[in-house]
Amino acid sequence: MPAPPIRASRLEKAFGRQRLLAGVDLDIPAGHRFGIIGPAAIGKSVLLKLLVGLLPPDDGSVHIGDDQVSGRREPDLMAIRQRVGMLFQNYALFDFLSVGDNVAFPLVRRGGIGPAEIEARVRDRLRKVGLAGSEEKMPSELSGGMKKRVGIARATIARPEVVIYDEPTAGLDPVTTSKIYDLIRADQEETGCTVVAVSSDVEALTGFADTIAMLHDGRIRYQGPAAAVRDAADPVVRQFVRGDLEGPL
Repeated sequence: MPAPPIRASRLEKAFGRQRLLAGVDLDIPAGHRFGIIGPAAIGKSVLLKLLVGLLPPDDGSVHIGDDQVSGRREPDLMAIRQRVGMLFQNYALFDFLSVGDNVAFPLVRRGGIGPAEIEARVRDRLRKVGLAGSEEKMPSELSGGMKKRVGIARATIARPEVVIYDEPTAGLDPVTTSKIYDLIRADQEETGCTVVAVSSDVEALTGFADTIAMLHDGRIRYQGPAAAVRDAADPVVRQFVRGDLEGPL
């Protein structure tokens, strides 16, 4: 299936008195690499979870292609999420499963695929992320960068139409960060999926993404070409992206 666009309209979300999203609108084109930036603890991860129905919005709507995500019952959301691959900050690897079984998990859960094909696809995914022969290792034996690569393999093995990455390079050195984004880019170019990524590493994310959105004070302050974000007309956006000490922030 072709990659779908993602549309969010007037999204609102609060936890108690803390209002994180106050009317967020996003239009993520099909097949694009879309990056979301913003200050720490501003609601970026919450926004990702709203996009895939892991959290319900207080108001507003989300569509993935023609499917409305917001307001759906859990059985319906499960069907929609089968079209989505996700890599969250803590890798979410199962400590009690081997690397191979972790990567195979989305295929096993989906069903309808024989063990031989699953094994072949796991082997291929691990080879493509530079971890050939690691099927029998346990997550505890891996470095942070290796766990990220296992997470990418698992997020992409079912060839999803949409892949969500929450801080895919957090805690990694610049060389490993570059390799991780190269892996994500190569997979996206091969499959044509729609990629949405959040990162605190603004420079690396803007070098990877086609389009950047900046979340600030509950709203999208900028949405436009990644190449133009450093020279955005909004001084708040410019200061954040450039890391300037002086300015309106």
